Amino acid sequence: MTALDFDIVVIGAGPAGGAAAFTAARAGLRVALIDRKTFPREKLCGGLITGRARRHYAEVFGHEMLFEAQDRKTTVDFRFRGAPMGVIRDAPALCATMRWDMDAMICAQALEAGAADFTGISVDAIDLADRSLTLKDGRRIGFGVLIGADGANSQVAKALFGEAFDRAEVGFGLEIEAVGDHVKPGAPIRIDLAAAKWGYGWSFPKRCSTTIGVGGLLARNPDMKDAMAEYCALLGVEADRSSFKGQFLPFGDFRKVPGRQAILLAGDAAGLVDPITGEGIGYALQSGHLAAEAAIEALRAARPERALALYRRRLRPVHRALRMARLIRPVIFLPAMEAGFARAFRHSSTLRLQYLRLMAGEVEYGDILARLILRLPRLAVLAIRARF
Repeated sequence: MTALDFDIVVIGAGPAGGAAAFTAARAGLRVALIDRKTFPREKLCGGLITGRARRHYAEVFGHEMLFEAQDRKTTVDFRFRGAPMGVIRDAPALCATMRWDMDAMICAQALEAGAADFTGISVDAIDLADRSLTLKDGRRIGFGVLIGADGANSQVAKALFGEAFDRAEVGFGLEIEAVGDHVKPGAPIRIDLAAAKWGYGWSFPKRCSTTIGVGGLLARNPDMKDAMAEYCALLGVEADRSSFKGQFLPFGDFRKVPGRQAILLAGDAAGLVDPITGEGIGYALQSGHLAAEAAIEALRAARPERALALYRRRLRPVHRALRMARLIRPVIFLPAMEAGFARAFRHSSTLRLQYLRLMAGEVEYGDILARLILRLPRLAVLAIRARF
C-alpha cells in the first residue's frame, strides 16, 4: 500500500500531542495527528488546571483557556490523614474541568490548524529505521520527525527503549467520579497528604461530579485499592472497588534523553509530571510545543536527526525543575519526615501559600529549595517530636 508522507507525525492527541500538532501545522508543515480514540474520550485525570497550565496553553494557542465562572476555585483545604492542616481562601485560581471537554477542544484546534485527522485509529507497528509506521487499517505513514505524546504507556517509548517506564519509579493513581449527593460545585478543593504512601489524595468538586482519587509511587503502594477505599470512606463516599479506574503516572520519573534523533517524546510519555504536586498538564502543553519547535527547526535545516538535540536544549529548564522537585520530595513524603512536614505545614500559612503559588507558576522549585534548606533543621526537630 502506498505510504502517506508527512513532515511530522504526532501519536497521541491529548494536551501534549495537540499542542505539538497545532504548533507544527500553524508553521505550515504537513502534520498527521494519530490517536487510537476518537474525541471526546474519557481520560483518568483530576482535571485541575493550574495557573502554570493556563499560561502554557495561552502561549501555545494564542488565547486564554475558557472556563465557566463556577469552575474557578480559590479555596483549598489541606489535610494530613484526615486532620486539618489549614485552609487557603484566596489561593491563586485553580480551574476544575473534565478532560472529556478540554482534550476535545485542544484536539479540535490542532485539526482546524491543518493537521490531518487520524483519530480513532490505532498504530500497529513503528519502523524507526525506515521512519514509518503502519496503522491497524493497513495504511503506511512516513514521517520526517515522529513525536510520541501517547501517555505513560507510550507505544513510541516502548519502540525506542523496550519499555514505557521503570516500574520501580513510576506512580499509580486510582480515581472515581462521585455523583448524586456528592456533587457540590461550591465546595473547596481538598488535598490530603499521606492518603497513599509517597503520595496524596484529592477531591476536586465540579459542576456534574466530584473527582476523587489517590496516587503515589507504585512500588510503595501494593495495596492502592485499600488506600482508595479508605479515602472514599473518609470522605463519606460509598464506592464499589470495581468502579475504581487506574492509570500509571510518571510521578517525576522523567526520561533524561526523551527520544532518539528524529523521534521525540513529550508529556507523560517523556515522564514530565511534577513529582510533588502530580501536575502534568502544564508540562504536557509546554513539552509538546517545544518538541514541535525543535522538529520544525531540524526539518527546515534538512537535518531531522538533529531534532532530539534541539529538543533537549529547549527542555533544560523543565528537567532542572523536576530534578529540584525530586530533591525536595523526600521532605514531604518520606515516612520519617511526613509528620514533621505536616506539622510545619499546619502552622505556616506561608508554606501552604508557596505550595499553591508553585502550582500557579508564580514561584519555581529553585525558590522553594532555597527556603527549604533554611527550614531543614527545624523540620528534622519536628519529625523527631512527631515520633515520640
